[in-house]
Amino acid sequence: MGEVFGSIWWLLVALGLLVTFHEFGHFWVARKFDVRVLRFSVGFGKAIWSRRGRDNTEYVIAAIPLGGYVKMLDEREGEVSPQDLGQAFNRKPVWARIAIVAAGPVFNLVFAVLAFWLMFMVGIPEYRPVIGSVSGIAAEAGLEPGDAIVAIDGLDTRTWSHAVLELVAQALDRNSPRVTVEDADGIQSDHVLNLLALGTDFSEENTLEAIGIEPWRLEVPPVVGEVTEQSPAAEAGILPGDRIVNINGDEVNSWGAIGQLVQTHGSDGQALAVKIDRDGALLEIEVTPRKEKTGTFSSRLLLGVTNAAISDDKQALLERAAILLRLGPVEGLGAAVKETWRLTGSTLGLLGRMVTGKASVKNLSGPISIAQFANRSASLGLSNFLFFLGAISLSLGILNLLPIPVLDGGHLLYYLIELVKGSPVSEQTQVAGQYFGLIALAGLMSLAFFNDILRLVG
Repeated sequence: MGEVFGSIWWLLVALGLLVTFHEFGHFWVARKFDVRVLRFSVGFGKAIWSRRGRDNTEYVIAAIPLGGYVKMLDEREGEVSPQDLGQAFNRKPVWARIAIVAAGPVFNLVFAVLAFWLMFMVGIPEYRPVIGSVSGIAAEAGLEPGDAIVAIDGLDTRTWSHAVLELVAQALDRNSPRVTVEDADGIQSDHVLNLLALGTDFSEENTLEAIGIEPWRLEVPPVVGEVTEQSPAAEAGILPGDRIVNINGDEVNSWGAIGQLVQTHGSDGQALAVKIDRDGALLEIEVTPRKEKTGTFSSRLLLGVTNAAISDDKQALLERAAILLRLGPVEGLGAAVKETWRLTGSTLGLLGRMVTGKASVKNLSGPISIAQFANRSASLGLSNFLFFLGAISLSLGILNLLPIPVLDGGHLLYYLIELVKGSPVSEQTQVAGQYFGLIALAGLMSLAFFNDILRLVG
């Protein structure tokens, strides 16, 4: 339950920040154009907190935290006294209304840049796209284990997330991209991936596997290095140098498997059957893991052991693959703008491919997946949570700019039509558009929620 509450908490934190920033964009620009703001609400539904400011605006936190709104003085929504007509939204020039409506998504974009900027200044741990093994298309192109992917068609790919996003787009379009790699000696070479050879059953979720690229991973043997005093492992008699070979009947092949099996089979206060190899002799012991907090709303079952030191060769590979990217204010701002531009292009490209059928609509994520991502990123530290906030803010900004009535993009479409034809879109057309927009938005949300459920049971 700790993970569930953690996911809900960090989802509320993220949505609270992003919705407030988005709506503040509308609010701030509306005030600059002397439009009276009647209500600034974070959330929908019944108000759980409200106060009226000196500016006579009602500030509200509502019960359903899945959005928000800024209600402005408008003759279409109620009677306006003659002395207040100059402050009505609908009486403002069309270019002013465009600026007010566009301000929300623009502020989402600004928030993304700020989040990425702070992330780069704090420092974010990254993994370079170092290849572990190759087969199929990758092997035919001449890629080799130990190569690091540094560019794809000239675009820098300093991390696995960069490399995967580029490869997914190239694979969906069945291109033949030029991949620049760097070997352990720093020598670079170019290779062409023949992605036309991908089968008809290709799925973007398995892009690397389909191409034949296995990322390098540090394989740490399950050998105990240190045992914490008065820990479950110490009380069970585990010693430094012991190799853990089996937990509750499941074979242990790497150090990472230990934690996974403890969480799978264990429970607080219940003993696990652990088989260890001590100097060639197999011993069976019982270890009772202990649940300890690992975050504000998360906890894990722990044995109280750390792994033995890795070999010099593995240490050298780890130092080559793992980096801490920390930049100064000026360089960090430039990197933040580039990251925002890169993610914007990737998001728009994926949306376009979903519309044309090249990409699966399974890529849509709903509140459950977003909550899980929020909790996971928060548990990994500030820089990862900042990246999550920036990416979600950018996605919200792009979503709101879609030309769907009820979204900001739908209103902007109406105003652009008004600019062209010289008069507002008829009220009848706007009402019909509202119905269409509600149906389209409900469909998108239902599909995203359905995808969430499939991920949970899959």
